Amino acid sequence: MSAYSTYTDQELVALLKQDDQLAFTVIYERHWRLIYAHVYKMLKDEDEAKDVVQDLFSSIWINTASLPEQGSLTAYLYTASRNKVLNLIRHNKYRDDYLSSLADFEQEMSNATIEQLDEQDLLAAINLEIEKLPPRMREVFEMSRKQHMSNKEIAARLGTSEETVKKQVHNSLKAIRGGLKGSAGAAFMMLMYLR
Repeated sequence: MSAYSTYTDQELVALLKQDDQLAFTVIYERHWRLIYAHVYKMLKDEDEAKDVVQDLFSSIWINTASLPEQGSLTAYLYTASRNKVLNLIRHNKYRDDYLSSLADFEQEMSNATIEQLDEQDLLAAINLEIEKLPPRMREVFEMSRKQHMSNKEIAARLGTSEETVKKQVHNSLKAIRGGLKGSAGAAFMMLMYLR
């Protein structure tokens, strides 16, 4: 190994391209600290910096053809490590964006489910209050709110005056509102359902 330590980077690269494991070891020992310091300055994370350096030298071992036979090996290693850092940052940004997007989606779905359950509970409570109405008042209310008939149409069908229909709709709304006073969100549901 002592003879290898006297070789230039270009001589070591030429040997490495012939699958010389000792040449790889000398290149690694000669450059890893500088590359690690360079990567650490960019990432400010020891573990990630070590991973990048390990990945860089693994890539060199696997793909020796990418190494320049002429020029500075140090410059090549700096550029390659910078590119790996940029890829890592880009990957982490996409991962963080994806995780953030996923968390937002889960929150929206959770909120939508809660709102849907609240709406279903309130509709059930409203229907329960409608069932408690006297039969004639319930019939008038359902014609008005569920069948969307006008007071005039209801009066004609039931053979009564429009004023009586109007009073029965008003009284049924009042009774339902009274029964829903304790329900959370009842006011919202009444605006949507009991107009």
